[in-house]
Amino acid sequence: MNPSQPIRILVVDDHPVVRQGLVGMLEESSDLTVVGQAGNGREAVEFFRQQQPDVTLMDLRMPELDGVAAITAICAEFHQAQIIILSTYDSDEDIYRGLRAGAKGYLLKDAEPEELLAAIRTVCFGKQYIPPSVGAKLAERMMSRDLSDRELEILQLITKGKRTQEISAILHITERTVNFHVNNILNKLEVSDRTQAVIVALRRGIVKL
Repeated sequence: MNPSQPIRILVVDDHPVVRQGLVGMLEESSDLTVVGQAGNGREAVEFFRQQQPDVTLMDLRMPELDGVAAITAICAEFHQAQIIILSTYDSDEDIYRGLRAGAKGYLLKDAEPEELLAAIRTVCFGKQYIPPSVGAKLAERMMSRDLSDRELEILQLITKGKRTQEISAILHITERTVNFHVNNILNKLEVSDRTQAVIVALRRGIVKL
């Protein structure tokens, strides 16, 4: 971008009130200008293709296409995309997935306006913006072992209250295989039973109710 030109920003959030609040705040800074808004990840990808903003503020949990999927799609096509996740959620899984998808920064929506402005300016010029609290959770997540797709499926079903026999019928696998995966889940999450696994998984954002 030309340093003499305002930083062009795309705001992506499925709540109109949040979007309008962000736009109003950002437009008060002479070096920033909002060039567009999107209400879901699919709209965000299309707008990015058309306008290629300097910085995108991206919510994570949205209809049609969530934030991680949108970030993945944008960064696959535009390797220099500068995206900051602006989310209500600070679970280590959300942080990990968002940054792994290609985001350059991660802020919570209760951050001070000055911090958001600093993050935008930092990321715009090619640097990452990760607050210490986010960095700590990211480090914790990176030290933990990934669950396989099948283990995630089973953990989500356990979260819904399904028992071994029900999981076996739903996934068309034997009960022995279900129990094998459950043992792997418990080991990876470093817990001793299914209830603790659900509590840890919910806290970390691995599964959702």
